Amino acid sequence: MIILKVIIEGLGLGFLLYLVCALGIRKGAVGMVHLYSPEVQKRVIDQGVTTAESIKKRSILFKCICIPGYFTYVLACAYLINGARGFMPGFIQMFVILSIMNVIDRVLIDGFWVGRTNAWNIPGTEDLKPYIKTRDKVQKWIFGTVGMAVVSVILSGIMCLVLK
Repeated sequence: MIILKVIIEGLGLGFLLYLVCALGIRKGAVGMVHLYSPEVQKRVIDQGVTTAESIKKRSILFKCICIPGYFTYVLACAYLINGARGFMPGFIQMFVILSIMNVIDRVLIDGFWVGRTNAWNIPGTEDLKPYIKTRDKVQKWIFGTVGMAVVSVILSGIMCLVLK
């Protein structure tokens, strides 16, 4: 039963990421240009579509909302909702939840939504497609896997200290 709960919680976190992205591009993909390569960012700045300051502001806002939000979500799921106690149960649950979100991000958001639809197209940058290059995909998979494990270790370690 706990496995099903953790899978559903991972799908929920993936859906939250989707919502953040959908809100970010609601007035056009330039709203999330901070997630694009520096070449795309430079192009939209040169075109006068946005400014470097606006890109930086949106990037900081995105990180200030998403990172604490993800951490709060996985901690609440593992320790409050699922009742994890100790390092390993918390680590495993958080790692699974974050890994499911990572797969949703890599496959559905990056692979399909960004890579195969026009929703993330920014006029005047089409020649810079694909927006997510193979090298970037590999880095995202590595960081997503290793990064989620590291985050889960740190959060579970903190919870072990807090719940002593």
